[in-house]
Amino acid sequence: MDVSERLSFFPSLYRVVDHPEIGMWMLYLTILFLSILVYKLGFAKKLPILKSAVIYIFLALGCTVLTFLGIFLPVAEGLVVAALILIIYKIRLHQSKKQEAEDVR
Repeated sequence: MDVSERLSFFPSLYRVVDHPEIGMWMLYLTILFLSILVYKLGFAKKLPILKSAVIYIFLALGCTVLTFLGIFLPVAEGLVVAALILIIYKIRLHQSKKQEAEDVR
């Protein structure tokens, strides 16, 4: 059985089997970027800089574990779906607030 057949989309896109070092770094950066995006869109609050730095450090450490899981499991793909849902939610929330502001006038 070939290992490359069991890879999820992003690891096979980055050719983790052929170029393990570069592919894993690209997968890590993709998961980190998507995790930061999902955090900012769905969960971030206004925090002092030091507290935000601590959160991002732990987010980066957690993404290392997610990167190893993301080789065979659809971690990055799930983050893409979560980001799309949160983007749609934010757009609709902005539109409804804009509509309410126009209705009040």
